[in-house]
Amino acid sequence: MDACKECPYPGCLFCLMKENVAPSKRRSSIAQLFKQLPERDEPGQVMAISGLWNAALLRPTDGEFIELGIFECMAALIFKGIRDRKWLASDQNIFIPYYAAHIIGSYTMIVEEFAIRAVQAKVIPALLELLKGKLTWVEQRVALRALGHLATYESTFSYILDCREILDVAMKLAADALDIVYTQFYRFVDRRLEYHQDLLTRGLGGVEMESRKAEEWASQLQCWSLQLINCFAFREEYLAVVCGNKEFLCKLLGMWGGLVNESSPAGIGLLRSICRESSGRVAVADCPGVVNGLCNVARSSDDWQYMAVDCLVWLVQDVASRHKVLDQAACALVDLTELSTMSGDQKKLGDLIATTLLRNPAEQSQALETRLALNEVAAAQQRMKLERDEDKDDLRIRKAAAMLLRLEGNARFASGDIHGAACKYTEALELCPLKAKKQRASIYSNRAQCHLLSQNNQAAISDSTRALCLQKTHRDSLWRRAQAYEMEGLPKESLLDGIMYMIECSQKKNRKSNVPDYIEALIKKQMRATWLFKEASQKWGAIEYRYRNWNDNQSSSHDESEWETASDDS
Repeated sequence: MDACKECPYPGCLFCLMKENVAPSKRRSSIAQLFKQLPERDEPGQVMAISGLWNAALLRPTDGEFIELGIFECMAALIFKGIRDRKWLASDQNIFIPYYAAHIIGSYTMIVEEFAIRAVQAKVIPALLELLKGKLTWVEQRVALRALGHLATYESTFSYILDCREILDVAMKLAADALDIVYTQFYRFVDRRLEYHQDLLTRGLGGVEMESRKAEEWASQLQCWSLQLINCFAFREEYLAVVCGNKEFLCKLLGMWGGLVNESSPAGIGLLRSICRESSGRVAVADCPGVVNGLCNVARSSDDWQYMAVDCLVWLVQDVASRHKVLDQAACALVDLTELSTMSGDQKKLGDLIATTLLRNPAEQSQALETRLALNEVAAAQQRMKLERDEDKDDLRIRKAAAMLLRLEGNARFASGDIHGAACKYTEALELCPLKAKKQRASIYSNRAQCHLLSQNNQAAISDSTRALCLQKTHRDSLWRRAQAYEMEGLPKESLLDGIMYMIECSQKKNRKSNVPDYIEALIKKQMRATWLFKEASQKWGAIEYRYRNWNDNQSSSHDESEWETASDDS
């Protein structure tokens, strides 16, 4: 009790925790505090809530506070902040709804039983109010986090389904997240709310730190929206709602999160879930731009590649969508027929791709380019069968002859005969055994360089991709494909190849690991081109560092309160 005598807020949480009393009495006192806290108006409440937030972060599996009523308390505090703006604007109470939603999210992240207790405590209506923008975007972000955790458990997702509005708001947030953060925080540097700044930087750093953190949180706002939508996408009745919004589907591949959230599956992850169902595949097939984007992602250097390949394979396998996408997808998939690794239990993804492409070779409705691509796959499969029975000495002779043709191609390239060099590389590929993967990767990469100089960017992308399927870490191919993507106006794909090149440089042992200047220049250029807020800045205007006649334009009745930054329908 001595601690309470020194404490300016008698009966606070910290005093109760320090009391030298029987555990049962201490628990009873904390439970009583949780019941009373939403009704109390004295200063210093934020200290208790921030302390509870730290406890939730450090011990998310400790159920003591859950049993004592912390979820009911947090839901009540959120509602109080929304309904009582005078209370919210006093002291530091403005932080309380944010911390309360974070506490709910932290305790429901791991333990399903806690999630059940949370929904029984009616946290979902409170979180939904934050999600709809009744306060600001930072509270929307933590509400999404908490709702996303509740949606991952089958036992609690039914409670999410009862609020159909959650899906509608999540879809709107996923589409508008970057605009929201840019217009409400990032753009007007001198109008950034102080409590937002404090939350973003924890009191450390200046404008640069705030801006960098805002990009990370904007990315999370979008990606956590997608994760929540993804839970709905596994149920057919709600999948129809997602797929019915064609504009939203077309935007999904642009929702990639940027480098601040590189581990997120982003929009491609949601597309993969959509393509699991036939109705989803038909919807995606009706969006040519999405299919074209999937082809670009499938020929990329990161983990998203396998998600895009999954989508394309499912689209081509399904008779309801195959005829709509085959002409677009065939050329990209042909480049990947020697892709050897993937997550899961399949050892060679390329075999599955080839089988899928040749499922109905009698089809005659495709374009000439598609028929040629399918014929190439069939010829490669037949060639592989023949090479299995071919004499090993004959294979070695063909391999040596292919290398001589490659050297001849190199000589022609050096003399400026680009077309002649490409022809020699083609001859070398036709002769080189399919199992000579390292040699074939080099030849493909050399031919890609010829295509680059001839400004045939798509062919350069194709050959570089084939080389990387054979040898994933082939640096020359990464560099050449990065250049081709840049010239095709695909900065994200170019950036990812540049980063992969840089990673390969750093992992080489016993060699100079310095990243070449041209790679650094490309990465910097593409990072500017793929800046998370680029489209938002083009739409809403450049960053402003000073008010322009703010005091003159300010209405005398305008209340510049910390919490009045987001409309109810934002």
